[in-house]
Amino acid sequence: MKLCAVLLLLAAVALVSARPQQNPNDVVITSYTNENIGVDGYNFGYQLSDGTSRQETGELKNAGTENEAIVVRGSFTYKGADGQEYTVNFVADENGYQPEGAHIPK
Repeated sequence: MKLCAVLLLLAAVALVSARPQQNPNDVVITSYTNENIGVDGYNFGYQLSDGTSRQETGELKNAGTENEAIVVRGSFTYKGADGQEYTVNFVADENGYQPEGAHIPK
């Protein structure tokens, strides 16, 4: 009976040791939202464990007219290779993609 218990304990230790280990450099999703409002628009965002994040909303403007356009507004933040945190705010509409950020030349 003791031998059986020892074998079970060794098997359990072997299983725990064999499981994949979490790399401290792995990035995981810490928060996520996604609301599809249908034809009227959408809203989504996420945040990652490395500080990267994104928020975005989209809506249909002038629906049913010849000036109908999708307008997307949002922002994203990330850490650059230099260790600095960068944030970009943007609008994308009938006038194109318009990013703004302290690090983006005007």
